Amino acid sequence: MISAGIIGGAGYTAGELIRLLMHHPETSLDFVYSTSNAGNEIQQVHRDLLGDTDKSFTDKINPNVDVVFLCLGHGNSIAFLKKNSFSEQTRIIDLSNDFRLTGDCLFQGKKFVYGLPEINRKEVEEAKYVANPGCFATAIQLALLPLAKNKLFEDDIHVNAVTGATGAGVSLSATTHFTWRDNNFSHYKAFDHQHLGEINQNIKLLQPDFEKEVIFIPNRGNFSRGIFATAYTKFDGSLEQAQALYSDFYKDAEFTHLSGQDIFLKQVVNTNKCLIHLKKFRNKLLISSAIDNLLKGASGQAIQNMNIMFGLSESEGLQLKATYF
Repeated sequence: MISAGIIGGAGYTAGELIRLLMHHPETSLDFVYSTSNAGNEIQQVHRDLLGDTDKSFTDKINPNVDVVFLCLGHGNSIAFLKKNSFSEQTRIIDLSNDFRLTGDCLFQGKKFVYGLPEINRKEVEEAKYVANPGCFATAIQLALLPLAKNKLFEDDIHVNAVTGATGAGVSLSATTHFTWRDNNFSHYKAFDHQHLGEINQNIKLLQPDFEKEVIFIPNRGNFSRGIFATAYTKFDGSLEQAQALYSDFYKDAEFTHLSGQDIFLKQVVNTNKCLIHLKKFRNKLLISSAIDNLLKGASGQAIQNMNIMFGLSESEGLQLKATYF
């Protein structure tokens, strides 16, 4: 069995990780670290786990676990690893943005591999340290990277994406209260969202001559979970040519699927899937993608990366069903 630990256990992504690890046939959950909740039962914070576990949070770590997941706020993973160390055999999967960019991937002799399996599966297989992609970045890159791989971006890329309330994390703010979110919609961090760094980095990796802009408008939706993204750009080929490119790019992808019909959010919520749909209008290609921000956009993808790192089936412990109705 793979022994696992979680650092930063009180948030939404940690709650999903706990649930997934407890029901994963090849893992045992060793500890869940949370200084603010040390001594409290996990099910008191993650109340959906009532009856599933009698474990409590701890403020102690086991440095010898096989894998540790860092579910800390952005910037806090580096601070934690400076103060705490794990064995040379311990694999680390970080869910913050601390190590996602090429300039940030080296830390104390550790090299973090960017963990988007659809483009970096081989690298993840050989990695000891993985930087899990951001949620918006996952949905948007999976929509765009087949075109970058084929060097087909000639113009700016326009992206509009909406995320549910869980995308803002568990801490309350003015825009996460029910009275603000309910029957409401707004954009935020227009043009300069932090996930643009990793999106641009990987487009340039696949299409080095790309010099145009990814123009990204993120939105807040009045639902709990999920991301629905639409992107469009100039494309001179036919719809059938685009579909062939995407089908070929994702032919070996366990969780990313091209749909011949319009897609919608309920198809992916509570799953580790990314669904993609293409539509051609004049000289523009419209690409839609949908994921669950807490699963394929965070904890599910982290488990997917763990499976790859330990030589398991990519879908082990991730046979999840959408809540369709």
